[in-house]
Order: sequence, then structure tokens, then C-alpha cells
Amino acid sequence: MGVTGYHVTIKEMPQELRPRERLLTEGPGSLSNAELIAILLGTGTRTCTAVQLASQLLSAFGGLKELVGASVEEISSIKGIGLAKATQVKAALELAGRLSLLAGEKKYTIRTPEDVAGILMEKMRHYDREHFLAIMLNTKNQVLNIETVSIGHLNASLVHPREIFKSAIKKSAAALIVAHNHPSGDPHPSKEDILITKRLVEVGEIIGIEVLDHVILGDNNFTSLKQEGLI
Repeated sequence: MGVTGYHVTIKEMPQELRPRERLLTEGPGSLSNAELIAILLGTGTRTCTAVQLASQLLSAFGGLKELVGASVEEISSIKGIGLAKATQVKAALELAGRLSLLAGEKKYTIRTPEDVAGILMEKMRHYDREHFLAIMLNTKNQVLNIETVSIGHLNASLVHPREIFKSAIKKSAAALIVAHNHPSGDPHPSKEDILITKRLVEVGEIIGIEVLDHVILGDNNFTSLKQEGLI
């Protein structure tokens, strides 16, 4: 049998080169992005190892940062990566993003729209769908919690004040800032954005939890409805 086009699997690689074994012996910090993704993929194809497949995936999107913004469908379009592997990769990237938000909750005080953008921009600018978030603050404007309220095209039925203020009350929040992204990259508020904001502000006044701002995130730019005089 000839050896043309032959590629070893991870199990056939020298043990010191296997990603899983290296993670156990040297720690996750010793692995490259491709090796970490290879562990998520689990297996390669008949013609390439999981590490090579992971490298092809990163190369196809231009790197890890760009991969974060890819949809499951886009990831699964890479030869050798089906829907199952694509969902595993997407789930891991989403968890990593949520963890970064949790880290931000403990150390951030929000006083300006720029502070909101600083916490959320890098993650939310890559989303291909609208995500509506509620940032809950204490009396010192320190972040108590960041909660995803809805995913999908923003409308009044998806963003219901009941759900937002129910969580805010549980967290004993003194105030709220809401935020969402525009996948188009243009943060200009729509009529629906303005109507939803006014509705939330009115409910907040009744309940006693002030809605301080609604920040719309584009691609490295943002609009504050408070600054625009719309609150």
C-alpha cells in the first residue's frame, strides 16, 4: 500500500504531541488555539488529524476572534466539520464569552455609555442576531448581573418588562441599563428600539427601578438613547 495522502490520527501521533495528553501533563495554557479546538472536535477525517482540521477551521475564518462571530452553519460548511462538531465549537465559544461577562460583573462600575460599550462591545459586535441584555446595578452603579433577555429580531413581544424587572427585583437592583446589538453594524435606533425603551422607563418609574440608558452596539460604535435625548 502506498503512503500518498496518508495522515495519522491523534491516537497514532507520538504521545507528547497529543493535545489531550499535553493538556493533562502540561496544562491548557501550553496548547495552541488549534490544539484546544482539536480536543473539542475529537476526531479528524480520513485525510487529516483533528489538529489539522482545527487549523483549517481557524484559517478559513482568519483566526479565533473571527471564529467567535461565525454561525453554526458557517462552521459546519468547512469540509470535515458537520453540525455536531460545529455546535460543540459554537457552544464552547459562547461559554467563553459568557465567562468574560461574569468576570466583568465583579470589577466594573458603570457611569457612562462608554463603560457599557467597554464591557459588551468585543463580544456583541460579532453576533449575527440581535441580543437584548439587561445590566443590573446597585446604588453605587456597580454591576450586579448581566442577563440575556432575548435573542432574535427585537420587538415588544420578546422584550417584556415583566421578565426584566422580575430578575432585577430578585437581584435587589437599584437601576438598570439595557443594551442590544445591531448585526448590521449601524447603531442608529429604530422606532421599535425607542418604543421599547420608553415602555421600560415607564415601568421602571412605577416599580422604583430606574432605567438609566439603552445602549445600542454596532461594529465598534454605539448609540446611547440617553445621550440622544430619547430617555
